[in-house]
Amino acid sequence: METRTPTHPPVGYWRDRRLDRDHPLGLRLTLAAVAAFLVLVPFALLAALVLAGWPPLHALDVEVTETMHRYAVDNPAWTWTMNVWTDVFGPGPLRIAALPLVVWLWRRHARRLAVWVVTTMAVGGLLNALLKVLVGRHRPDLPEPVSDAVGYAFPSGHAMNAALAAGVLLVVFLPLARGRAGVRGAVWVAALALAGVTGLSRVVLGVHWTSDVLAGWLLGAAVVAGTCAVFAVWRDRPGDRTAPSVPAGG
Repeated sequence: METRTPTHPPVGYWRDRRLDRDHPLGLRLTLAAVAAFLVLVPFALLAALVLAGWPPLHALDVEVTETMHRYAVDNPAWTWTMNVWTDVFGPGPLRIAALPLVVWLWRRHARRLAVWVVTTMAVGGLLNALLKVLVGRHRPDLPEPVSDAVGYAFPSGHAMNAALAAGVLLVVFLPLARGRAGVRGAVWVAALALAGVTGLSRVVLGVHWTSDVLAGWLLGAAVVAGTCAVFAVWRDRPGDRTAPSVPAGG
């Protein structure tokens, strides 16, 4: 009887496979997974500092919020603009705006990407609601409030959902703009403005601490990176070749 010697993968095989650009479990998955981890680390640290009531962070939050609030009280036009922005780009309107995008992707036979958009927005919303309850941080209590909001503060739902929407814009539209620098620049500007101004509006209006907004941005980025890691595996399986690809670094 012939005896076969068991073969083992060569040294470095696992590492090389993770860095393979063409393998479905290769470079794209590695980059997305590493990005999700690297974003989750500062989010976890920030959450720990908030739960511990770290004095330097609390002092910074109070100083920034009070400064922003004084400016908002003294500048009604600025405050009105921020109120309009925060209403237009709130979590509800952003989820509604995602629906036509999902339908468009579905009709273009980019159905896995359409499912990714729905999953990303849904997972982010559920995580935000859960973390708000777990952390239980109260919102700023300011004299002469210029806006109001209900529920707990950490992390900011507006900031997180805006970060999710910005990530969706980048993932869906950057691959479609390859070779068109002007369009790619416009997509980046739109994504950064959506996330940045929405987060700023929550501090300006005195309904969130600065660390709430930062945590919302971090959580949104982590969710996008995490769901992209799953999509990086799924997109290379048969059945959705027409779907735009996840940009590896944009």
